Amino acid sequence: MTTFDPLTLIEFAMVAMAGWMSLLWVIQRYRHNASLADVGWCFGLVAVVAGYAMFAAGEGERKLLLLVMASVYGLRLGGYILFNRVIGKAEDRRYQRLRREWRLSEPIRMFGYFQLQAAAVVLFSLPFLAVMLNPRPPFGLWELAGVVVWLVGVAGEAVADRQLSRFRSKPWNHDRVCREGLWYWSRHPNYFFEWVHWWAYVVMAIGSPGWLLTWIGPVVMGVALVKITGIPWAEAEALRTRGEEYRRYQETTNAFIPWWPRSISGQSGR
Repeated sequence: MTTFDPLTLIEFAMVAMAGWMSLLWVIQRYRHNASLADVGWCFGLVAVVAGYAMFAAGEGERKLLLLVMASVYGLRLGGYILFNRVIGKAEDRRYQRLRREWRLSEPIRMFGYFQLQAAAVVLFSLPFLAVMLNPRPPFGLWELAGVVVWLVGVAGEAVADRQLSRFRSKPWNHDRVCREGLWYWSRHPNYFFEWVHWWAYVVMAIGSPGWLLTWIGPVVMGVALVKITGIPWAEAEALRTRGEEYRRYQETTNAFIPWWPRSISGQSGR
């Protein structure tokens, strides 16, 4: 099969993702649910990595492994968002707020947001490409260690999402704070394990020429989750909807890294 150089593959990915996100932007204009951008990010990442696996140079076994890892991660997360935030659901409040703030400029600015997501897909696809292009024989010790890190990250995020979904499915928990399972140890265990997942590719690529590219995952995703789009928005929304109970949760439980809850005035953090 014909192979392409990395720069050409990245250019193809950028064009494909721009088209994909443009299509989703049109759909959301009728569906009035911009969470399609998040679904598109996940499914788009799988598609880009599949393209790399088909047309990049490198060992076939390693490329297949990376495609499986990307598919399990992206399809699981994208499916979760699709069924919990899009199909039959009201639009996420963060997007509702953006529409109100943007007013008449909302269509064009939302289009820009979707294109930003397209660029993010390409950016976060680079760690996968870097690992695929590793010239060393596949399945060395570092790669196997990276797979273990991947398993911990993907499984932990899936468990956290499932626990929160189950908690919220009960009507009597509508305005309550979830402290069940992993949510007892962290206010955002789903974000923490998402971040852990991106360290897998750093470990897998140790000693390879493209190792520095793999740091895009944990560094950029970590900053986004902790400082920009993740925790800050989620915390503000939780305080607005759950008030004093969430403030107590903040006082006792770490925001990101799971740890034993702190006690307040001699009372258990739980």
